[in-house]
Amino acid sequence: MPELREERQRVGTCVELFAGGGGLAMAVHAAGFRPLLVNEYAKRACETLRNNPPDPNEPEKRWPLVPGDVRDILNFADHVKGDVDVLAGGPPCQPFSLGGAHKGMEDERNMFPEMFRAIRELRPKAVICENVRGLLRPSFRPYFEYIMNEMRLPFVKRDKDAKWEDHNDILEKLIADHSVEPSQRYVVKEMEVNAADYGVPQIRNRVIIVAFRADLGINWDEFMPKVTHSEESMIYSMREGGPYWNRHKVDADVRKRVIANLPELDYEDEKVKEKLKLDPWRTLRDAIAGIDENEGKPLPPLSEDDVKSKRVVDGIPDHIGWPGARRYTGHTPNLLDRPAKTVKAGVHGVPGGESVMQLDDVDFANFGGETGYRYMTVRETARVMTFPDRWVLDGPRGEKMRQLGNAVPVRLGMAFSKAVADALKSVGALEDPEERK
Repeated sequence: MPELREERQRVGTCVELFAGGGGLAMAVHAAGFRPLLVNEYAKRACETLRNNPPDPNEPEKRWPLVPGDVRDILNFADHVKGDVDVLAGGPPCQPFSLGGAHKGMEDERNMFPEMFRAIRELRPKAVICENVRGLLRPSFRPYFEYIMNEMRLPFVKRDKDAKWEDHNDILEKLIADHSVEPSQRYVVKEMEVNAADYGVPQIRNRVIIVAFRADLGINWDEFMPKVTHSEESMIYSMREGGPYWNRHKVDADVRKRVIANLPELDYEDEKVKEKLKLDPWRTLRDAIAGIDENEGKPLPPLSEDDVKSKRVVDGIPDHIGWPGARRYTGHTPNLLDRPAKTVKAGVHGVPGGESVMQLDDVDFANFGGETGYRYMTVRETARVMTFPDRWVLDGPRGEKMRQLGNAVPVRLGMAFSKAVADALKSVGALEDPEERK
């Protein structure tokens, strides 16, 4: 994205937990926060972080990676010099995901307690946390409220043998009587977001939790990112305005087919009028053509032989054909002229339908699958996650796709990281120690 190409102004420091393939880490760094510690457990994701510098203009500088189980970091403060402005991370979502075993708080993969421990030990000025929308399901809602309460009062440590319900009762009483001083508590807000509404070419519904230390006196409502893109504007651009087809030269029959499947808009509806003021949702075709930092760099199409031979196309990393794509029940393919479906990591490998795309060429053979379809390449999927092409993931195809499915889209992370930076700057809370040298 353009912001990633601009010269960064360092505004503060950050610690990133559960970094995965680096989406949120890259976003927080691009917003001006200098990483002091980055933690990740998966070996392939760690290699991805090792192989990709935070800033291509400073290739000698690498992420301060502390690999391994976050629970093995005995004291976060021992690894960090100076104050931490932002703690960021997306605790593993499988406990709360429809795609996982969804055991929630009883799942050993639930790493929210480690986020709370990091807050206690580092006392960051702000926290950015991303997770799946499944946290808001009725079955998990009580535990989600507990997550919010523990983030509000992270220094009220839970007894080792106490049930979370009992600890939540203690927290709720302390919150109700306002007895905890501001420097020992956080103001916490949750936001349910769709990444497509922020310019990500993908339907991706998530929960973003942002917290500020209460003594800073920040009103998050003044800085919270506003929705910038809409489906209505995308439909108008395709059906009425035509700008979409000015960017993408496709055959008339393809264009006609796409328009025929668009829903009608009531242009007299006030909500529709407001939505039309926003930028259009970005589509899979947009991503392949190149947006943001990849703008002006269209990915070349794959031939049938590229797919059959699993060939790297034009020497572009991870732009490799893969045969055997097909539709099956519950897994409809991605459409080029819609935002992509949610990129998923999968429990037992990458789900098929989420990485299959329907092509303009209905006779395209993909060897072992159905005609007119093919698997998305890893590079196309990375673009859907708004990673720049310079970011090359480590491992075989399945591992790369898993890293992408677990990541935060860089553009979505940027929207919230920049807003948090603006909020902290508004109260004079940011000053990078490295800049004072």
